Amino acid sequence: MTMNYFKTLETILLTKSPLEKIELFNNFYQMYKNNELVFEECSPAIELKEPSYFPFCTSVPPQDVPKRKNLTAVDGQINLIHAVAHIEYSAIDLALDSAYRFSGLPRAYYDDWLSVASDEIRHFMMLEKLLQDLGSTYGTVIVHDALFEAGQKTINLVERMAVVPRYLEANGLDATPMILKKLKKLPSSKGVDKIIDVLSTILEEEVDHVKKGDVWFSFVCEKEGLSTDIFFDIISKYYPRSFLRPNDLNIEARKKAGFSCKELNFMSKKEVC
Repeated sequence: MTMNYFKTLETILLTKSPLEKIELFNNFYQMYKNNELVFEECSPAIELKEPSYFPFCTSVPPQDVPKRKNLTAVDGQINLIHAVAHIEYSAIDLALDSAYRFSGLPRAYYDDWLSVASDEIRHFMMLEKLLQDLGSTYGTVIVHDALFEAGQKTINLVERMAVVPRYLEANGLDATPMILKKLKKLPSSKGVDKIIDVLSTILEEEVDHVKKGDVWFSFVCEKEGLSTDIFFDIISKYYPRSFLRPNDLNIEARKKAGFSCKELNFMSKKEVC
C-alpha cells in the first residue's frame, strides 16, 4: 500500500509512546530515503492540543523544574540528564512538526528536518541509556512545556526557523559548554565521563542543526522579500528578555552555525568578530 508522506508523519507526530514513535519514524525514514512515499498535502495541518509526552511526564512552570545541583550525587546527575533528555525528546517532535507542517518546499528542506529528527532520536536514546544506568528513566522528573509552546506559537516558516533552531537550539550551543566545564571539574568517574561524552557529541551535532535552520531562515526571508534582520524582531516578540547574558555566547560555534558578525556583535553588545 502506498504511504502518504504528510499523513504518515502526522501519525508519528501524534504517537504518545516513545518506543513506538521511534520505531514508526525509523520505518518511515527508510521509506523516505528509498523514495517510497507519495507527497500529497494534508491540508490544513492539525493543531497539536498537547505534547506527545503528556501521558508520562508531569509538566510544571519552568521555574519549578528541579535545579541541576550537586552533580557528584546520583540525584543531581539524573536531574541534569533528564533535563537534557526532555529537550531532545521535545526537539524530536519539533523537527517532525517542521517536516510536516510546512508544505510545498524543496526536497532538501524535508531532507534536513528528517535528518535532524533522526539525530534528536539518537541523542534521546543515548541520554535514556544514561538514565537507565542510574536506575531512572525518562518521565521520572517533572518537566516544562517551553519547547512545545514554542512550536505552538511559530506556525509560519520564518518564525519557526528563527525561534526554534536559530534561537532556542542556538542557546544550547552556549549552555552546553558551561555544563561540560562544571562536569570536567568533578572527580573523574565512569558515570561522569559518560555524561561528558554524550553531551560533547550532542554539542558538536547541534551546530549542524542550527546551521540548517539558518539556511532555511535565509531561504524563506529571500522568498518573501524580508530582511534577515527580522530575526531580532521575531525573537523580541516572543522572548523580550533575550540575549541578556552576552558574555556567555559561544561565538565560534555560532559562527559555524551561520550567524553573521553583525548579528553576533549585536547579541554581544560589543565587537566580537
